Amino acid sequence: MTVQGAIKAEYLPHDDEPFMCERQKEWFRKRLLDLKNEIYAESRETVESMQESATNIPDLVDRASAEADRALELRTRDRQRKLVSKIDSALRRIENGEYGYCEETGEPISLKRLIARPTATLSLEAQERHERREKVHRDE
Repeated sequence: MTVQGAIKAEYLPHDDEPFMCERQKEWFRKRLLDLKNEIYAESRETVESMQESATNIPDLVDRASAEADRALELRTRDRQRKLVSKIDSALRRIENGEYGYCEETGEPISLKRLIARPTATLSLEAQERHERREKVHRDE
């Protein structure tokens, strides 16, 4: 039986086991792949919906509303496209043993943070420092 087969639906990574043991890596791999598949499914639905609603809308207000909805949907899809790239990067980090470790400090990222944001590359402290630096530069 593979590690993937051994992971039960109710399993959640916890601090009582070795950090990034095979079971945890497999759980995060599955979570990332599920998220990626969900994004692809939503993208297919968006394309189908846009093709169906491509009819000419004679009323200007209705047409403007439809265009605003379409623009919002396209921005959402663009954000999700960027998320797919982050997911692919996280999957590569799992394969090469770097997943779960802060890119800045090399320290483990908390499991709580990884569960909430499986594409995280910085620990909470490093992320906060990064955001403070960003805010300072933005305010200048």
